[in-house]
This record gives sequence, structure tokens and C-alpha cells, in this order.
Amino acid sequence: MVSLANPTNFMNWSRVLLPIAAAASAVLFVIGLYLALVASPPDYQQGEAVRIMYVHVPAAWMSMGAYMVMGAASASFLIWRHPLADMIARESAPLGACFTLICMATGSLWGKPMWGAWWVWDARLTSVLVLFFLYVGYMALDSSVEATERGRKACAWLALIGLANLPVIRFSVEWWNTLHQPASVLKLSGPSIHPTMLAPLLVMGVAFTLFYLSLLLLRVRAALTMQKVRRAQLQAR
Repeated sequence: MVSLANPTNFMNWSRVLLPIAAAASAVLFVIGLYLALVASPPDYQQGEAVRIMYVHVPAAWMSMGAYMVMGAASASFLIWRHPLADMIARESAPLGACFTLICMATGSLWGKPMWGAWWVWDARLTSVLVLFFLYVGYMALDSSVEATERGRKACAWLALIGLANLPVIRFSVEWWNTLHQPASVLKLSGPSIHPTMLAPLLVMGVAFTLFYLSLLLLRVRAALTMQKVRRAQLQAR
């Protein structure tokens, strides 16, 4: 991990890892979508509407996972002052915002036939909306502050403060009465979802994760390349 903090080493490792992650993501998306849309059965209560779950749930996982990466990278930047960690946090934010938006959009599509409303202000939905605003706030602050250590620290602290919202999202269905069902996959007693539905859900979850990793590597590589170009332009003046 220490060696990867070097931009040159990161570029070398990511050059190998990026096509592998992208190809694996594409293959798993094809398999996962086939299992989700064709092989898996409809739910006995929700019918065909349950198939939205295979996009909604992985997007929800990645909305929180991307923020965890952003928070960990921001903490690394504050502790070790390494610019690559700050760059990873910056490039993870737009991806996390997109996953959160997909989560809320598919949740609304799923909620309409199940709850009779596109949106309800229950604890889980509200905390996910707060997560989306945290992403937007981070990106707005990032674009407004100067590229100084003080400005980058302000962004890092905002990302760290926002981590407090993740446990609220995770445990909101247990702390308050909500329309969302309790956890059915990530449970100490084991998943309570039927294997015919669990398998495509897990495949889609891995596909989403590798897709995020591919995009993050691509964005960080592009940012490092642009940084190198700007330095060369400054030296040429």
C-alpha cells in the first residue's frame, strides 16, 4: 500500500488492474442481469417489481462504499499529507453521487407499486438523501477552494464528518419504524433471502464494485496525467 502511494507505482499497477477489473465487471454484469431478469423467479408478494432490487440494492451498497473510500482516503491525506490520497477522495465523490442517485431513482420506481408513493420521508430514505447532499457539498467545496493545503484539509474534514451518516443509513431500519424491511443479506445469522434471488444479487453486487473500481482507477489515472501535463506547461513557460 505504501508503494502504491507513489504516483508512478500507482500508474504502473493500475495499468494492469484496470483492464482486468473492467473486463470482469462486464462479464459479471451480463451474468448478473441474465440471472436477475430471466433465471430468478418473481416474488410471491411483489411480483416482477422485485427485479428492481438487483440494481437498487447494489447501487445502495456502492453509494456507501464509495463514501467509505472517500473518507478513508481523506483520513490518509490528513495523517500522511499524501496528495494521491486526496486525489482518490476527489475522484470517488462524483462516482458515489451517481450511485446514490441511481439508488434513490430505482428506490422510487420500486416504492411506487409497493408503497403507493414515489417518496416517503422515512429514516432510511432521508439519510440516503443526506448522503447525496454530502457528496454534492464535497464536490461544491472542492470546486470552490483553492488548491492549497488549507483548502484540501477543509474538503477532507467534510468527508470525515459525513462518515457519521453511514451508520445511520445502515441501522435506521432497526433504530426507527420505517417502511424498509430489515437487513436480509448482511446478517450475523446469515442471509434470509432465497438462494435463487441471493445469487444474482451477489453477482450484481460484485459487478457494481468492479465497475466502481474501474471508473475510479480511470479517473485517478486521468487526473494524474492532467497534473503532469499542467506541470510540463508551467515548466515550458
